Amino acid sequence: MKNTPNQGNANTQGLVGGPDRDMVGYGKNVPAVTWPNGARVAISIVLNWEEGSELSFFNGDFKNPQGLLETPASTGPEVRDLAAESVFEYGSRVGIWRLARLIDEHKIPITLFTTAQALERHSEFADYVREKKHEPAGHGYRWDRMWEFSREEEREQIKLAIATIEKACGQRPQGWYSRYSASVNTRELLVEEGGFVYDSDAYNDDLPYFTNVSGKKHLIVPYSLTLNDGRFATSPGYADPAGFLDHLKRAFDELWREGETNPRMMSIGLHARLIGQPARLSALREFIEYTEKKGQVWYARRIDIANSWLEQHG
Repeated sequence: MKNTPNQGNANTQGLVGGPDRDMVGYGKNVPAVTWPNGARVAISIVLNWEEGSELSFFNGDFKNPQGLLETPASTGPEVRDLAAESVFEYGSRVGIWRLARLIDEHKIPITLFTTAQALERHSEFADYVREKKHEPAGHGYRWDRMWEFSREEEREQIKLAIATIEKACGQRPQGWYSRYSASVNTRELLVEEGGFVYDSDAYNDDLPYFTNVSGKKHLIVPYSLTLNDGRFATSPGYADPAGFLDHLKRAFDELWREGETNPRMMSIGLHARLIGQPARLSALREFIEYTEKKGQVWYARRIDIANSWLEQHG
């Protein structure tokens, strides 16, 4: 069983196959849904919990951390980059608890897109997730590119992630979101495994929808990379917390307006090493306070949104 990213099987996936594409979706006929307490917008805060599972020499990858870093690559690819590793350590040492204090203060339940190894390496945080009843959704065992696995290797990785998350948090994941991108096999393997209520391997809608997988009805709860703190570390992206806050508020206001007749869903993606910086967290705090003041909003785990959709449309 492979516990590290597979660098050699990209050609086993092929260039075609997998899910069909739907370019129309709901079209003009957006389905009606009733969120709890008459909310116009269901807001899903997602923490991408990856710290400790990233590519690194420490983890035996002979590669340095890549993606969503605040430090420039300074050592070159063949020498261990301690500065880059320390960015991830900030997330697990400091950033995660700053975020936890905020969501505890406002009693907001969140979903974790969690690599299993990251939970395995931070038992204190895993205990917190269990205690507060946050939702651990599968995000692979490690910082993996799912399309680089053969079908059988990917099946084994999914099983390993499920078992590790369940051991750490006391509950198995009922949702899934692949790191980077799903492979053409991922969705079929999730349905084959069973126990998954939904996956979020799509960015193509503002509402959940059903698709057919191997003759079975399967729920998609789409995600967003637009309202995502990862853009603090990409270019072009958020230049400062004010830009992040403005983007969140404008998106919420428009969805809230639409939600008067057709309630909507809003996904906000976070990373402890990024949003956990105090200036950025202050923007998130201000946004939460803004939505609470405006009212008719439901902060929910993705599994709760999925179950609500299933009850009304399933």
